[in-house]
Amino acid sequence: MIIDSHAHLKHGNVDRTEYTAQQIVESLDGSGVDKSVVFGICETAWDAVERAKQACEQFPDRLIPYAYALPSVERAILPVLEEAVTSLGFKGIKLHAGECTLAEYVSDPVLALAAKLDVPCLIDFTGRDRDLERMARTFPDTKLIVAHLGRYLCTDDALIDRFIALAEQHENVYLDISGVVMLGSIRKAVGRVGKERVLWGSDGPYPDPGLADYISTDIRKVRAAGLNQDELDAVLGNNIARLWKL
Repeated sequence: MIIDSHAHLKHGNVDRTEYTAQQIVESLDGSGVDKSVVFGICETAWDAVERAKQACEQFPDRLIPYAYALPSVERAILPVLEEAVTSLGFKGIKLHAGECTLAEYVSDPVLALAAKLDVPCLIDFTGRDRDLERMARTFPDTKLIVAHLGRYLCTDDALIDRFIALAEQHENVYLDISGVVMLGSIRKAVGRVGKERVLWGSDGPYPDPGLADYISTDIRKVRAAGLNQDELDAVLGNNIARLWKL
């Protein structure tokens, strides 16, 4: 089974590009992917929950919803996140350092809730490895998924190595390889951390060269990284399926 563990209903690009559930499922069909996580960012936590909820109601066998944790002055978000997981079947929580600080007074209540609910947190650290170190040490029971091996489209070997080293030190840290452009980093992550804690995601969909073609190309990238079949099976779907208890 191939599962996309990082996909957007609403992106964080300049245009805040949005995709429908139908478009995402058509891209899965066209690229041979069985299931995909979906979430929105760049909107309130409750708007993101509603967006993901509606998408997954359309395709409950194909799409897996994540809640989005973005602090708000309008109302508290923790009850929104908890209801999404306990009542609506959401399987994870998304945090993004580009939208809010990851300081302890903002992120820690979300991380504690994720541990209580036993769901993973997918976090875009935008290169802030010290935040990961603190979180992994403070919340050993929270499953932390590091988006993009630490930073999107990163070409800084030293930074990637720091994130991989933190995953080596902390068993609750998982490495997401979406947006990774250095294929050797994928091989390195699997070799040092183990095949069980590396996850494929497309960070899609994207319209160029086409939704399905984009995902297919990204899967080919992983297959070209020099992994054996057992490692590929783990990275391309088995690991995230285990985290979601599918």
